[in-house]
Amino acid sequence: MTLETGSARCPEIAELGPWFHNLHLPDGEQTAPDHPFGDFPAFKWRQIAPGLPDDLSGWRALDVGCNAGFYSFELARRGASVLGIDVEERYLRQARWAARRYDLEERVTFRRRTVYDLARDGERFDLVLFLGVLYHLRHPLLALDLLAARTDRLLVLQTLTMPGEDELAPPADLPIEERKRMLEPGWPVLAFIEHRLADDPTNWWAPNRACLEAMARSAGLEIVQRPGHEIVVCRPQGLPDEVGSELRAVFSA
Repeated sequence: MTLETGSARCPEIAELGPWFHNLHLPDGEQTAPDHPFGDFPAFKWRQIAPGLPDDLSGWRALDVGCNAGFYSFELARRGASVLGIDVEERYLRQARWAARRYDLEERVTFRRRTVYDLARDGERFDLVLFLGVLYHLRHPLLALDLLAARTDRLLVLQTLTMPGEDELAPPADLPIEERKRMLEPGWPVLAFIEHRLADDPTNWWAPNRACLEAMARSAGLEIVQRPGHEIVVCRPQGLPDEVGSELRAVFSA
C-alpha cells in the first residue's frame, strides 16, 4: 500500500511524510487527503467514538501503535491525559509536530516503545486503544494479556481478520479424539502468515471473528460493544489465574 505524502501547500507536511493518518489540521490542511482508505482513520473513529464517554476528564489513556496520533488527539479533546506509543520514530515525529499544531502538548505525550515494554512498567490506564496492531505482532496473545493487566476501565481492540462472520461456542473441554471439530465453520482460528500479506513482512496473523472475541475473553476481557467491523470494546474482569501466573513470570524477568 502506498502511503500519502501530504499536501504540497505545506512544506512541513511533505517533509514529515509519507503519512498514514489523515489529520485535519486547524488551518484546514490535511496530511493525507488522497489516502487509499479514504478519510482514514476518521471513519474508524466515527464507529468507536459513540462507545466511549464524551467526558474523559481524569482518565489516563494509552494509544498503542499511535502512528501520527489521530486517536490520541481525539481522546485528549475529550479531556483524557494520553500516552501514545509507537516503534517508528517517523510516526512519532509526525505526532509531536501535530500536537503542537493542535495545541495539545499538555495532554498528549508520545514515546518510542513497544507493547511488550509494559511488562516492566507499572503504569495503569483507564482506557487502552489497541487498534490495528495485534496482527503485526509475533506474540499477539501475550501483548493482549499485558494490556488487559494494565487496563482499569475499557479496552478497545481492532485487528485485521479473516473473512467470514461464523461463530460457534467451543466446548469447555474438547476430547482429543474430537479434534476434527476444530475444522467446523465458526471455530476460533488464528491463521499464521509465514511470508507476506499485502507485501508487509509484519503481517503475521489473521484471526477470524470467533478467534478475535475468544482471545479477548481468554485475557479476562468482557466484550460490551461491537461498534463496527473487526472492533470490540471490552471491560477488564481480571486475568484468569493461569494467565496471571505466566504474566508474573514475564513481569519479573
